[in-house]
Amino acid sequence: MTYGNTIQFGYFLTPDATDTTEVLRRAQVCDRAGYDLIGIQDHPYQSRYLDTWTLLAGLAGQTEQVRLFPDVVNLPLRPPAVLAKAAASLDVMSGGRIELGLGAGAFWDGIRALGGPTRTPGEAVRALEEAIHVIRLLWSGRRGVRYEGEFYQLNGAHSGPVPAHDMGIWLGALGPRMLNMTGRLADGWVPSSSYAPPAALPDMQARIDEGAAEAGRQPSAIHRLYNVMGRIGDRPSAEPFTGPVAQWVDELTHLALEVGMDTFIIGLPEPPGDQLERFIAEVAPRVRDNVAPTGP
Repeated sequence: MTYGNTIQFGYFLTPDATDTTEVLRRAQVCDRAGYDLIGIQDHPYQSRYLDTWTLLAGLAGQTEQVRLFPDVVNLPLRPPAVLAKAAASLDVMSGGRIELGLGAGAFWDGIRALGGPTRTPGEAVRALEEAIHVIRLLWSGRRGVRYEGEFYQLNGAHSGPVPAHDMGIWLGALGPRMLNMTGRLADGWVPSSSYAPPAALPDMQARIDEGAAEAGRQPSAIHRLYNVMGRIGDRPSAEPFTGPVAQWVDELTHLALEVGMDTFIIGLPEPPGDQLERFIAEVAPRVRDNVAPTGP
């Protein structure tokens, strides 16, 4: 089962504040080597991490081709109106290389420690849905925008700048309501193998497709990204994403052709050594070949 979207590959870059030189080096390796995306987790309460938006802006100026996105934004600490402007501004400045990953929130003690709200699961889901509407309104280019929600309001806001390209909103969704929302409203889904193992993906995909059907959308409108945590090794392993190149190729090919995932954001050992180069040179081309249509 595929949704017809082009296969892509990205790197899950840790925003390590203790070695900014290495962070920049990895991003530039990805840019030169031909990775499609770099995803950066957003945990503002984590003292050993750089601020994600500041890092994205810095990397946009130090790379040329690779697209960048927060993987995913901690929404309770990022007001959506200002977030929309920040994302659109960076997209304009980078020549259309920014996407927006959104999450409802996690690690609530850390959020509370920074003065953010504590929300119940239901509140977090409702706030995320409102945020999607607010962000899209503020990317519309319209003046005098209004929105009255339970959590967020716009009172005659002038939107802009408009993003340089049709920027995607990708949701880090796991639960049934979030998956349904992804199908109804989002441009992409970005779970992590740590929380959504491969065996869980088909049922989750079905919930997204149900949400898309409810909204009259085609399931192919939603990109299916997967944060894959593992390492390239020398010996086969029963553990997913931990083994030689051939095992990686087989596993990712299966996820693309049988499960419908179209983008793989790879989290490799820290530091990755030559694994960044090995993955894009040895694994990615073989997966692309396996997934490519074979004829009319």
